[in-house]
Amino acid sequence: MMTTAEDVRSAFAPPARLMAAGGSVEIRPVSAARRLYLVLELLLLFVAGPLVMWAAVHGHLASFDLPFLHGRPVPLFFALLPVLVVVLALLILDPTFRLRRELTRGFGWRTTITIAAIFIFLGGGVAYWVADNKPDWFLEFPTNRPNVYWKIMALYPMGSVVAQEIVYRTFYFHRYGPLFGSWLWLGVVLNAALFGFCHIVVGSTFAIAATTAGGLLLATRYATTRSFWAVFIEHTLWGWLVFTVGLGRFFFTGVPSVG
Repeated sequence: MMTTAEDVRSAFAPPARLMAAGGSVEIRPVSAARRLYLVLELLLLFVAGPLVMWAAVHGHLASFDLPFLHGRPVPLFFALLPVLVVVLALLILDPTFRLRRELTRGFGWRTTITIAAIFIFLGGGVAYWVADNKPDWFLEFPTNRPNVYWKIMALYPMGSVVAQEIVYRTFYFHRYGPLFGSWLWLGVVLNAALFGFCHIVVGSTFAIAATTAGGLLLATRYATTRSFWAVFIEHTLWGWLVFTVGLGRFFFTGVPSVG
């Protein structure tokens, strides 16, 4: 079997000291003009985008009398859809990225142990705090609304986590990694801040603070493993915990449901 130059290039990931995605096969030099373009693009997608989504979800665009809104708030999923479509298009059309590589990259047993250990200790602490300080909240969702609870448990990973991790880890690390060079920590901190900021759409200060902290965990995990599935599993576990122990109320405040 012949080995092409493309096969050779695809067999090697960018150096670990540089920010990249698991599907990145090349990090190209960034000119000053390209750097400016990427910064403006980042601000448009990760700052202006959430602000527009917040306005759409909470009905603040009604005053513009847009015909397709009919004066109503936009369901959250439909507000997120344009950003997701743009991100997927940019990834698929990028010759330095391989989606198959991103989705087939696994992780080792050390990563498995750290994911489990952090979740058991910190997640256990969160559950204990809610049970001790907010007993009326604790397990209220699965106890009083089991049908809705189990639907959310089933739909949350593929319906929410996949999109969030593709946008905030895969896309962000691949697209904007070259901006940070070897300053990996700066890219990780900014990723966490932007991930928390996007949760302004739910109208909850707690959600913003909690997802900024969670974003730091997930960004660090992805930076060190470049594994989509590692952050997918970790994100799913924490989301399930939030809904189970009674903190899910902070992630739905002010957000209209589809239909």
